[in-house]
Amino acid sequence: MKITPKDVERLAFVSRLELTDEEKTAYTRSLQESLSYLDLLKQADTTAVEAAERVLPMINLFREDKAQPGLASELVFANAPEEEDGAFKVPRIL
Repeated sequence: MKITPKDVERLAFVSRLELTDEEKTAYTRSLQESLSYLDLLKQADTTAVEAAERVLPMINLFREDKAQPGLASELVFANAPEEEDGAFKVPRIL
């Protein structure tokens, strides 16, 4: 695929960017180099590569769901600037 300055202008327009002529030229060159590299990757032989859904194996993804005691209120509110009726008190935000 060939990227033209007109393509970059269209992309800048929908992205609400104002580009100088030098920037348009630089972006055209940069995008064209990226697409050329992707074309090179398309040519790579991947027939012996097994398809993967994830890079890392998913082992023990979920922990057992069981009730556990929470922190004591004294520990929870120990560093709180203000506390009222068992809740953090913060300034009103409107």
